[in-house]
Amino acid sequence: MTPVNRSLNRRHFLQTGLAAGAWLGVASSRTFAASPNNEIRLGFIGCGGRGGQLINLFKELDEVKIAGLYDPDPRRAAGAKNGSRTNPTIFSSLEDLLESDDIDAVVIAACNHWHCLAAIMAMEAGKDVYVEKPLSHTQWEGQQVVAAARKYNRICQVGTQQRSDPMQAEIKKFLHEEKALGEIQSARVNRYGQRGPIGKRSTPLKIDSNVDYNMWLGPAQDEPIYRNNLHYDWHWDWNTGSGEMGNWGVHVLDDLRNNVFRDQVSLPKRIFGGGGRVAWNDAGDTPNVHFVYFDTGSIPVVIGLSNLKEIGSAKHPGPGSGYIAYCEGGRFEGQRGRAVAYDSDGKKIKSFKGTGGNTLHQQNFIDAVRSRNSSILNTDVLVGHHSTGWCNLANIAFQSGSTFSHEAAKEIDGGEGVWSSLLEETEKHLASHNIKMESSEIKLSPLLTVDAEKEKFVGEHSEQANNLLKRQYRKGFEVPEIA
Repeated sequence: MTPVNRSLNRRHFLQTGLAAGAWLGVASSRTFAASPNNEIRLGFIGCGGRGGQLINLFKELDEVKIAGLYDPDPRRAAGAKNGSRTNPTIFSSLEDLLESDDIDAVVIAACNHWHCLAAIMAMEAGKDVYVEKPLSHTQWEGQQVVAAARKYNRICQVGTQQRSDPMQAEIKKFLHEEKALGEIQSARVNRYGQRGPIGKRSTPLKIDSNVDYNMWLGPAQDEPIYRNNLHYDWHWDWNTGSGEMGNWGVHVLDDLRNNVFRDQVSLPKRIFGGGGRVAWNDAGDTPNVHFVYFDTGSIPVVIGLSNLKEIGSAKHPGPGSGYIAYCEGGRFEGQRGRAVAYDSDGKKIKSFKGTGGNTLHQQNFIDAVRSRNSSILNTDVLVGHHSTGWCNLANIAFQSGSTFSHEAAKEIDGGEGVWSSLLEETEKHLASHNIKMESSEIKLSPLLTVDAEKEKFVGEHSEQANNLLKRQYRKGFEVPEIA
């Protein structure tokens, strides 16, 4: 491949703290050209748990080579190299990997707060991008990734791998073409997965000297960390993560958008919800109990989420990680790799078995890279942006909330009963942990109205919510606005 020519490269940008647009202003004219033996050479940005899993998936594909690795913690890159089978180059900097003529496409499995900036940098450098979910840390920066993919004509797939499970086509045929259960009247999404506290230190965590902490932070603010571990538990800190809503919620909400709405609803019209971080007294600030109502303009949707143990009879309906479509003639319960349809009497009438989508999703990306045809992607960047958007809005609702009250919660009285049922179940679940729903520990947002086309809040209470659509970026790591 022909190297990208720049008057100002990214390394200089990072060293001097110049605005991101200065580097991005020199648009790449680079086009894909496979290596002589037709291999597609992948560079991995982020080599931790998910990065290692993706290496294992991609390395099994024909004519795909794991060619390069970068991680701010070099020990993680070294560990990934040991499992790669192809002796990839460990790059000492992100800029070196992106500027390398030996890398055709990148796989981004870094922390959430790095996804968008790394994706934009890679596409400007002429690389195609496979980026893990959630696409964005904030809604605004997700818009910029979509714009970059279109501007630079890059292939960009988001890692909601269940989209590539052939079972999904069978489900949509069953629900929408055959209408085997009649019309869908309401829907519920679940993510009930037990976790534990992340600790609460009295003094800030000392960062290991092996870690390039400036690069690990990237766009995030340099704030003291009071949890016990740097890695993974960044999920539960708003500065770097998106909580369980962005971690697993994006998967189950993407399933909903795909199978219930067939992607015809990009974002909800109104959103209402709350939750709290309760029981643990740890250093996390994202909710470990979260409940949200989405007014889509057609089928009402709720999501219930908890990381607390389910005790006694305080249990949720349906799969722990999945969705329920309540229909005229029964209900449909879907989750990763399987689904079941029940009639109105609760009798099972059909089962579906899938693969979960791994390997197929990665192959789908490689096929699109080879063909230069983004239309064949199962999770094109815009689709991933919209699914992530439901999570971003849900998190904004929580952050915009004040003390929960039953009276305020009645502002939504429709929804075919799914909202009131979710509240009742959540109250019982919290009570099993000796937590009162109507207390200072639980928040509830105002009812927020969304302009789905402009991807912003409008009307009453919109000012505070709109302030959370974009973050403050650390100097030198600003996500650029793509014109």
